Amino acid sequence: MDILGNLVMGFGVALSPVNVALCLVGALVGTLIGVLPGIGPIATIAMLLPLTFSLNATGALIMLAGIYYGAQYGGSTTAILVNMPGETSSVVTTLDGHQMARQGKAGKALGVAALGSFFAGCVATLVIAVLGPILSRVAQAFGPPEYCALMVVGLVAATVLASGSVFKAITMTLVGLLLGTVGSDVETGAQRLTFEIPELADGIGFTSLAIGLFGIAEIIRNLEAPEVRGVVGTRIAGLLPNWADIKQCIAPVLRGTVLGSILGILPGNGAVLAPYASYTVEKKLAKDPSRFGRGAIEGVAGPESANNAGAQTSFIPLLTLGIPPNAVMALMVGAMTIQGIIPGPQVMTKNPELFWGMVASMLVGNAMLVIINLPLIGLWVRLLKVPYRLLFPAILLFCCIGVFSVNSSYVDVLLVALFGLVGYALVKLEFEPAPLLLAFVLGPLFEENLRRAFLISRGDPMIFVERPISLTLLVVAAGLLLVMLLPSVRHTREEAFHG
Repeated sequence: MDILGNLVMGFGVALSPVNVALCLVGALVGTLIGVLPGIGPIATIAMLLPLTFSLNATGALIMLAGIYYGAQYGGSTTAILVNMPGETSSVVTTLDGHQMARQGKAGKALGVAALGSFFAGCVATLVIAVLGPILSRVAQAFGPPEYCALMVVGLVAATVLASGSVFKAITMTLVGLLLGTVGSDVETGAQRLTFEIPELADGIGFTSLAIGLFGIAEIIRNLEAPEVRGVVGTRIAGLLPNWADIKQCIAPVLRGTVLGSILGILPGNGAVLAPYASYTVEKKLAKDPSRFGRGAIEGVAGPESANNAGAQTSFIPLLTLGIPPNAVMALMVGAMTIQGIIPGPQVMTKNPELFWGMVASMLVGNAMLVIINLPLIGLWVRLLKVPYRLLFPAILLFCCIGVFSVNSSYVDVLLVALFGLVGYALVKLEFEPAPLLLAFVLGPLFEENLRRAFLISRGDPMIFVERPISLTLLVVAAGLLLVMLLPSVRHTREEAFHG
């Protein structure tokens, strides 16, 4: 049992005092930003990237991963208590979770969400442990043409699964690819799109772009919205569901876990679609669908399990193929690159402690989240009453200090301000910035592999068609685009994101 041996090694890494502390910090910070509506894991991880420079690679990734899956837990707390999803994937939880809270069943809803999330998170972590090594071995057979085709699939999927219009998502992807070319040419060293600004010779800083587009833009957007937080006033009691509730939730939790685990692996933002898919399935299978939207406990259990399973399995493409399936994973690529680790199949062979340490830390983190979350509900409710205008100056200052500390460059801070305004404008014009960040990360890798492929084939583009894996991947990408153009699919997609 190779997996068992590797997991034992992983627990050896994850249970070191430093890594346990980092896992706890990540889980707590994740829960906190999940609870506070309007910050979100993308913005937080972007802001905390500079802090990870002083940590070792495994510790840094354990903490950032904790923030991501911790935010899924925290997001359900606000969705249930305040009818405000702290996180995108918690939108579905507001439908029945808040209705339960209004009926005096807030404790039950929170308990089911936490236990369902814990189960789904543990199962998804075991899926990573089983699938990771298999996919990693498959990826060892990949050459430049296969990687090129895989990145095309990633970019197309990111476009297809972005909310809003397809045209806008394609535009964002192209802008991201263009921004990725800024700096010195890899082969010749010639300057590209630097406008003779010496600080841009190494390209646009990943942290500057991420913090500006997500952190600063999010702050500006939240400041213009009036604060309405109708916190459920009744005392929250009875956090553990009774046996009848558990029996009612077993099947939805299992279905949500399977759906989330599958969708999380898909390139593009499949993890965000998981709770929507789970809710739709539960409503279709229910004997009385009219209960949904009026406090059906299955409407909390299924989607919450799906969003946690999806959040964790989205690490699979990142750790095995080096392809980030969503914006948070793109930030993880940034964190790994900063630490000198190239994401991809080599991670498992060259850094087994990192891979298995992260997998084991997810099991530890999930247990921590259940233990710390339920007793701290009262604290989270009090935190929800802190006015946003008191939070944003501290966040803003923290962002600027963090970015400046990376290269001690004022240009980086100016870029953050610029990208913050650009990010705000994009949100107002209903352009989703996530495909831009994904394309920015994948662009340089795509260019490098494209050049290598043409060097191997001496400029013959048929190399992509002659190799079976790259041909299959390109057919998948073309299929995704064609399906997307079908009016019925486009209508369903818009309904999923707006309904």
